[in-house]
Amino acid sequence: MNLTNYVRQVSLEDFDKEFRHTASWNKRLHSTGGRFFPKDGHLDFNPRIYEQFGLETFRKIVRHELCHYHLYFEKKGYRHKDRDFKQLLKAVDGLRYAPTLSSQSTAKTLVYQCLHCRAQYHRKRRINTERYCCGRCQGKLIFVRQLQS
Repeated sequence: MNLTNYVRQVSLEDFDKEFRHTASWNKRLHSTGGRFFPKDGHLDFNPRIYEQFGLETFRKIVRHELCHYHLYFEKKGYRHKDRDFKQLLKAVDGLRYAPTLSSQSTAKTLVYQCLHCRAQYHRKRRINTERYCCGRCQGKLIFVRQLQS
């Protein structure tokens, strides 16, 4: 799918206005469905939203970003808190919030323990046990287990 052409089509069908900039996929987006850049007018979209939720949900996210886009160039309130934005989003049936991606909810906790004083450390990121030691007694740390939340 050519993303820019799809966004142009949605803009014409749902807003009766032309989209004159570019749209691109951005794999680095994690918690958002898309982003609007007022400086140059381009839009970025999260490809995982399209892959996990399908075209119908993705179209609603495109509408959301196009609300920002069109209101900005009309010099109206384009931010989430503005009345103009909320009214236009409701009129075109766009999503207010991006749905939660399944990979987001699988947070892991790593448990390390000191060999000397038995103090436990719960971390989200891995610790280099060769370089770091216990903060209480400077004993050697070992990896104990990984907890899934």
